[in-house]
Amino acid sequence: MSIFGIIPVQLIDLFEIALVTFLLYRLYMMMRGTLAVSILMGALALYVVQLVVQLTDMKILSALFGALSEVYLLAAIIVFVPEIRRVLRLIVQNPLVRRFFGSTTQQAEITETVAAARVMSEQQIGALIAFQRVEGLRNYVESGQRLHAEISRDLITSIFYSKSSLHDGAVIVANGCIEAARCILPVSKNMQLDSRYGTRHRAAVGLTEETDAVVVIVSEETGSISVAMEGRIVSGLSPEILRVKLSEALNTAASFEPAVA
Repeated sequence: MSIFGIIPVQLIDLFEIALVTFLLYRLYMMMRGTLAVSILMGALALYVVQLVVQLTDMKILSALFGALSEVYLLAAIIVFVPEIRRVLRLIVQNPLVRRFFGSTTQQAEITETVAAARVMSEQQIGALIAFQRVEGLRNYVESGQRLHAEISRDLITSIFYSKSSLHDGAVIVANGCIEAARCILPVSKNMQLDSRYGTRHRAAVGLTEETDAVVVIVSEETGSISVAMEGRIVSGLSPEILRVKLSEALNTAASFEPAVA
């Protein structure tokens, strides 16, 4: 087979084109709404200028771009570290990988979390609960107060009670227990997040941008229950829908649908 009767094309070529197109699309979707898009556009503009310089044989500028080209790769790795991590995370979230290396959260832990979220939603107690999946959260655990306590609705609600010394920050659930409380999470810089989301919600999204964790959020202002995963957030959940979302996210490789329940 050939294009215009001139360029020979094999079936593997069409597959490669489709694969590259898909990968570029996924890369764009991961970078959309971040500063990486602006940086990438700037890098492409510099590349176009470099081509013009080479074609016009400008000596000084050619030498300058030649010197810069030696650090392009290193600069790209540094700038696009978050995007590189997301690509690696997609590999980690593959069902086969999770089958061998992932841990399964017990249904009782989900039940206790949902029960606590119901109580805190009714009483408008703000909460932030992060569940570890495949990627470890040790760095964030060490930023808070180590507990290593059994998960229970009473313990969770008491931690986030406004007069508790542990209510600020996040609770991290890992290895079947509450590993730590008052943990500091990275705040998302995603400019596409709804302006109604405050620091608590942005911290939840920020953690899911950096890791494959699942985060439950209860709004102190409205009592609304939300779940963040894969850099996205879904709000307005009932306790029943929260249970379904957590069961799918923690016990399967199901994809996350950011739709309001």
